[in-house]
Amino acid sequence: MAVLKIYDQLLQFPLFQGMSHDDLEIVAGHIRFGFMKVSAGKRIVMAGDPCNQLYFVIGGMVKVEHFADDGRFSVLEHMSAPYVIQQEAIFGYYQRYTRNVSAQTDVSLLTIDKEEVLRLLEDFLVFRLNLVNHYATQTQKLTQQLWRGAPQTLRERVIRFLIAHCSYPAGSKTFFILMERLAQELNDSRLNVSRVLNQLQHDGLIELHRGRIIIPQLERLLM
Repeated sequence: MAVLKIYDQLLQFPLFQGMSHDDLEIVAGHIRFGFMKVSAGKRIVMAGDPCNQLYFVIGGMVKVEHFADDGRFSVLEHMSAPYVIQQEAIFGYYQRYTRNVSAQTDVSLLTIDKEEVLRLLEDFLVFRLNLVNHYATQTQKLTQQLWRGAPQTLRERVIRFLIAHCSYPAGSKTFFILMERLAQELNDSRLNVSRVLNQLQHDGLIELHRGRIIIPQLERLLM
């Protein structure tokens, strides 16, 4: 891929935003990038795989699946380019992916090995600041959640549960969860939870299927 093409692709991602034209030319010309094409339906990473490189989705759409610790429910999200697959997993205590990511459509990926990421961090202040800002923002959001007011109704608790288990607050989501398990998570009866879910479906906010809850647009639940 030509240097100019790499330059254009990098500008899509927050990690490179704010870097000067000269710095981006150096990055595009001297950092070793990998390029991959993944066909629709193929796996890109699996939960538990070591995170030895960053995957930048530069074209297409991926499916990202999160799992409960006991494996009894999961959440499927659909993410479009530009998107970075779990960039937080490359550092820290647990340097492994915690989600399954596969290609929903044919996907184009740009990859950077961890050694090259360390070079970027050492040589470019803006890149360091962008990565620090990413981690700081994640930490701040998690801390703020602890101080949000408690939901007053079961409907609010259901909505809080759905939103809290998604990594991106917009777009289509699918929860693979049985009604009994959702009731346990919310510490309420199956009947009461069923009534709330049916009301949300009546309001056009979710679609109910056996063992599945589809949310066409999560942002509508935030309104």
